[in-house]
Amino acid sequence: MTKHTLFTRLFFLPLMLAATADAQRPFVPTRQDTLKGGSSPARTWWDVLYYDLTIRPDYTTRNIKGDNVITFRVVDDNHPDSMQIDLQAPLIIDSVLLNRRRLRFIKDGNVWFVMVPPQKKFSIQQVAIFYSGKPKESLKAPWDGGIVWTTDSLGRPWMAVACQLVGASVWYPCKVYQGDKPDNGALISVIVPDTLVGVSNGRLQKRSHHDDGTSTYTWRVRNPINNYGITFYIGKYVDIADTFPGIRGPLEINYWVLDYNLQRARDYLHVEVHRTLKVFEHWFGPYPFYEDGFKLVEAPYVGMEHQSAIAYGNHFTNGRFGFKRLTFWDLKTDRMVVHESAHEWFGNNITAKDPADAWLQEGFAGYAEELAVAGFYGDQAGEEFFAARTTGKNSNAQPVISRYGVFEQEGEDGYIKGWMLLHMIRAILNNDGNFRNMFRGMNKHFYHQTVTTAQVENYISRVTGNDFSKVFDQYLRTTNIPVLEYKMYPKSIDYRFNNCVQNFKMPIKVNLANNPWITPTTKWQKMVPRSRPMQDSLLVDNDFYTTSRRIE
Repeated sequence: MTKHTLFTRLFFLPLMLAATADAQRPFVPTRQDTLKGGSSPARTWWDVLYYDLTIRPDYTTRNIKGDNVITFRVVDDNHPDSMQIDLQAPLIIDSVLLNRRRLRFIKDGNVWFVMVPPQKKFSIQQVAIFYSGKPKESLKAPWDGGIVWTTDSLGRPWMAVACQLVGASVWYPCKVYQGDKPDNGALISVIVPDTLVGVSNGRLQKRSHHDDGTSTYTWRVRNPINNYGITFYIGKYVDIADTFPGIRGPLEINYWVLDYNLQRARDYLHVEVHRTLKVFEHWFGPYPFYEDGFKLVEAPYVGMEHQSAIAYGNHFTNGRFGFKRLTFWDLKTDRMVVHESAHEWFGNNITAKDPADAWLQEGFAGYAEELAVAGFYGDQAGEEFFAARTTGKNSNAQPVISRYGVFEQEGEDGYIKGWMLLHMIRAILNNDGNFRNMFRGMNKHFYHQTVTTAQVENYISRVTGNDFSKVFDQYLRTTNIPVLEYKMYPKSIDYRFNNCVQNFKMPIKVNLANNPWITPTTKWQKMVPRSRPMQDSLLVDNDFYTTSRRIE
């Protein structure tokens, strides 16, 4: 190391440590965070049944204009005099009508409180919200969230939206709380210039031409849909029709791609999507949205799990576009087809009520990638893929589950650590039939529902016959990794778990030939193995996210 290098490191080290500390320091929730993520009285008295959304983006000015007619059921007749509608600045609400009656509203940051007269419990009402403005632009979609305004390779307008992390209210008025899906789906009408095509979720109902040189593409979603899963794409699209022989019969598939990619996409997507759906229907059960079809839409960013209209931007190639640290098996699969399709089961069919529980979506989709690789290339390939993608990848800077009620995303380890947890549960069960029934049962039991981690934990423990409560507590709610401590004697071995929650216990597989399975707890136990480990140390199998330490 040169003196210059040493000086540079010493000079910048305090700055780097300060930056790291700031990054790890949790933010202090504001009133706006609580309004966005919580269940306020102005939200809980009404249940969303249906969104009828119309959107008209202007590519030249980058403004949008639209309306959302929300059909809702009154679930509390003793409700406050306002309903909370979420719409993020700089967009503004122009007017609100309830049964054709204009309502007064008050703006509070990114929340709009609409004054409503008393409504009878169980009655079904409609509120029409008209809005306009210049929405937040997404420059690093899907990570920052907003509308993407760009051009295709021929310089023609190309637009899309991605909003999971920032919330659906970044582009349309809604109840942004994830726990309330519109039970009866949505109607999305996209108004575009006649030279372009508007694509959205579900099935195309009609295309209407207008005298002003525009067309409206109207799409219908018949299943419940999470609010950030609603989306639109505008570009020079063409449609490729396909059919998959699924569990529930023929599943209609459409690939909407830019016109110059028609031939390239046709054969490629057929192979990748069919083999992916075959694996996932085997493990997770039938595709959850047969009524709405399965659709991939070419997008100007890498990908997003929009329900029945998956954003696909992986350039019709294996791996992951723009991602350099790719493993051998990454390069054998189209990561975006696999990962985003998995979200149709975990994320869209089963949706976390609160972003704090997003591991239920990302951890499960991460594990689905392992299942896909194993399904395509064999179990050994799946194991190698798992090891390459997860070893040393967890920061453990914060728990996987973050704070509820403030629209705070799950910890950065939700993808990998959640995946590792599921991999470990499979190893503990040591019964693939039981494990597969768990997955398929989840998608049936929680069909089209929003859930909490606690619900899923209880379900997994119940249907597998294993109490995983302490395992979930350890890996989801703490940053500590259990340590298997052991003492070796000439004829026996003492062992226990340390660095773990109270009363933690978990079966693990170790390097003993004749009795590899042990179930350590936080108390010392003794065993007399028929054979000693060859390395003269007790090592835990790689399927388990623990460490081990010999105590003399």
